[in-house]
Amino acid sequence: MQPSDVKELLESRIDDCEFHIQGEGCNFQVVAVGERFADLSPVKRQQLIYGALTEEIASGALHAVSIKTYTPAQWQGAPENSGV
Repeated sequence: MQPSDVKELLESRIDDCEFHIQGEGCNFQVVAVGERFADLSPVKRQQLIYGALTEEIASGALHAVSIKTYTPAQWQGAPENSGV
């Protein structure tokens, strides 16, 4: 899979979020930004993203996925935002 493939999957399965994907093969880093994270605990945020990728993880198309989630306000000061 390519980062664009992962981004496309997430965009089609989770509304109102912006995704920044890095990685290659089956190992990816996902940064998700959306207001929908404001009322979710860190665990629920992770579960939302993992849930959207369950099929690909189960099939082995995705092996390792690291996830960081932010609200738009949190994203403004996030270190990952400096180069995006």
